[in-house]
Amino acid sequence: MDNKPTSSGGKPAVVLLSGGLDSATTLAIARADGFACHCLSIDYGQRHRAELAAAALLAEALGAREHRQLRLTLEVFGGSALTDERIAVPVDGVHPGIPITYVPARNTVMLSLALAWAEVLGSRDIFVGVNAVDYSGYPDCRPEYIAAYEKMANLATRAAVQGASLTIHAPLMGLGKAEIIQRGITLGVDYGLTVSCYQADRDGRACGVCDSCRLRRAGFSAAGMADPTRYAG
Repeated sequence: MDNKPTSSGGKPAVVLLSGGLDSATTLAIARADGFACHCLSIDYGQRHRAELAAAALLAEALGAREHRQLRLTLEVFGGSALTDERIAVPVDGVHPGIPITYVPARNTVMLSLALAWAEVLGSRDIFVGVNAVDYSGYPDCRPEYIAAYEKMANLATRAAVQGASLTIHAPLMGLGKAEIIQRGITLGVDYGLTVSCYQADRDGRACGVCDSCRLRRAGFSAAGMADPTRYAG
């Protein structure tokens, strides 16, 4: 018997799915809340492209109604270690401030694409896995940013002007990494499918030393759970 979860027949929601730990947990939460999940993954020229393959596996494993991947070319702007291979990914530990792995306007671009698809689907709900506790200090992961974007979205679309207001759900915003992992485990997330590393190889194996790897490893340790991450070397 196939025990794979299937997407709910409930209201449609667009879920931004990167292929990482946080977005996988967000998808599981949206599905558990009864939404029919339409997942959107963005190929923005990131050097850790293995996360896109992970997103496809997660969408299937977690019963998404639909999964689409959209190609952008943010690497033409550069300005981030994630999109410009001339800039080294930091590996000396997490430091205060906004790191060079910040991709300018990435979440604004992604949420705008999710907003466009949501309007076409007749969806009034967008889910995004941003977090303001155990994160890398990105300005577009803060609660005030999500609140401002939601306000803008409700001024910018035909549906909202006609009275169908939209909600941006950020269910992980106030959770630490260990809490996120524990929540995901209870919802059946297989974190072995996820890729979080900023410089994962083509097979999705992690470096173990970038900020994202350090935060992920510390999260599993704090949660008292085995780390299923595949590491290179």
